[in-house]
Amino acid sequence: MSTATTSPDQSAPEDNRKAKRNVVILVLAQAILGAQMPMLFTIGGLAGQSLASNICFATLPITMIVLSSMLSATPVAAVMQRFGRRVGFMMGTGFGAAGAAVGAYALSISSFPLFLVGSFLTGTYMSAHGFYRFAAADTASDAYRPKAISYVMAGGLAAAIIGPQLVKLTSDAYVVPFLGAYVAIIAINLIGSLLFLFLDIPTPPKPSADAPQGRTRWQLITTPVIAVAVICGMVSYALMNLVMTSTPLAVVGCGFEQDNAADIVTAHVLAMYIPSFFTGHLIARFGTQKIIAAGLVILAGAGVVALQGVELENFFIALVLLGIGWNFGFIGATSLLAASHTVEERGRMQGLNDLLVFGGVTLASLASGGLMNCSGGEAAVGWAAVNIAMAPFLMLAGGALIWLMFQPKDELA
Repeated sequence: MSTATTSPDQSAPEDNRKAKRNVVILVLAQAILGAQMPMLFTIGGLAGQSLASNICFATLPITMIVLSSMLSATPVAAVMQRFGRRVGFMMGTGFGAAGAAVGAYALSISSFPLFLVGSFLTGTYMSAHGFYRFAAADTASDAYRPKAISYVMAGGLAAAIIGPQLVKLTSDAYVVPFLGAYVAIIAINLIGSLLFLFLDIPTPPKPSADAPQGRTRWQLITTPVIAVAVICGMVSYALMNLVMTSTPLAVVGCGFEQDNAADIVTAHVLAMYIPSFFTGHLIARFGTQKIIAAGLVILAGAGVVALQGVELENFFIALVLLGIGWNFGFIGATSLLAASHTVEERGRMQGLNDLLVFGGVTLASLASGGLMNCSGGEAAVGWAAVNIAMAPFLMLAGGALIWLMFQPKDELA
């Protein structure tokens, strides 16, 4: 397996001081700015359902977010490669605020098409947000890298609490439902953007004409270890999104309250990020591939529990397992990928990875609304369809991981 090239100053433990400082800033960004993500995923489908003329398109606003995130992944990565992480992250918060502002106005005039435009703008924030985990690795040593990624992901723990609680506090603040939540998201982006003024990640130097260019995108994606990392990351994230997007619709559709849906999303997002405090240590002890495999098994367990019934406890347990499975699968895949390309290939590979990952998430969120609302006459039938749909993709990722484990080590690079 090829490993990312690290400069000599990254190899000594004491040089992780800069990395640790950056991790603190990124953890705060994950906590504050990241709060808008559970907010959007809690209310996006419900707001869409209230505006759309066809309920099969209820989750289309969330689909527009992840579609935009997919399309903007490569441009955002290119901006960061040329101008640095700080510029890319602040650009993301600008789009996040603009998207929320357009969404708020769309709600005020009951315009579903305009609401979709606001959601599309928000997707650029989501794309930039996805690079927090890679930024954590930029100044870290090889030994500290999995822990740095894991700690930054753990910042989502606070976001899991802040986001859904803000939904409860703000959704009915105005006469127009959900308008207050979008106003709160504008404020989150404006305040959170100030954190990046303190980020200290050097801008990658412009390569000279004779400098190493690294592998092409095709050479990178056809490298066995990179291909499997991308597949496992894509499946972990897409399946999490598939089920989470439908959860508020399923909970409310099965006769429970909107606050119950918010509480379940809170439990889910907590489960996504609490394991991050030790996922890096587990990777260091057991190896990346075993942790990814554990994540895939736990994701399958989430689907099994969800198919056992539509009581509140089924929703809670299934969504907690979904969060843990995503954590192991996605952080494991990110760590595997981060150790498999060079500095010269960073922007190219990370942009390509997130293009593919969020492409899968886009398809999952689009399918989620159709499976949930158009698979049968009852919410329980749609919820079952959503969870059954996980099976083939788990088999794909599991098969890819098994294939990688049996590859000769000298053929992995």
